Amino acid sequence: MQTFISKPLSAQPITPESFQLYGQVISASQDGKLFDAEDAQLVLDRGIPRFYIMRLHRKGRKFHKITRHVQCTQCLGSLEGREWLMAVAPPTAAAQPNLDQLAAFRIPGNCFVKLHLGTWHAGPYFDQDFVDFYNLELSDTNLNDHETCDLLETFAVEYAIA
Repeated sequence: MQTFISKPLSAQPITPESFQLYGQVISASQDGKLFDAEDAQLVLDRGIPRFYIMRLHRKGRKFHKITRHVQCTQCLGSLEGREWLMAVAPPTAAAQPNLDQLAAFRIPGNCFVKLHLGTWHAGPYFDQDFVDFYNLELSDTNLNDHETCDLLETFAVEYAIA
C-alpha cells in the first residue's frame, strides 16, 4: 500500500499581479472602453466556443487531481457574487505540473479568471452546498482537451486548501 502526504495549501487573495503566471483576473470596466491588455486574451479559435452555466456541488477542499487544457483558454466566474477557491500551477511542457509553483487563490464573486493555455487547475472549491459558475471553453474541451495528473500516483501527495 502506497503512503502519501497530505499538505495544506493556503489560499491567498487573488490580484492581477499574483495570478499573472497562471492567467488573468478580469474585473469590471467602463462601458465603451476599447479592447486592451486588461481584457481577457482568449484563445478559442481551435473549435466551437462554449459558454454555459455549470452547477457544482460542494466537494470539500482536498484534491489529488489537477487538470489542464492546451487547446483553449478557459474562463470561470461564480454567479451571485459567491467567493470561491482554485488551485493552479503554471503551464509546463511536461505531462505533470511543477508543484513548487502550485498556488491557491481566494476569488471574489465580482471578477472572473481566464486561465492561460495549459494552466493546471483544481477546483472550483467553495463552502456553500452548490454554486453556479459561468464557464467559457470549447464545445469539446471535456472530451478532447482534458489532461489530468493524479498527484497521488505521480507524487504521493494530496492537498487541502486552507
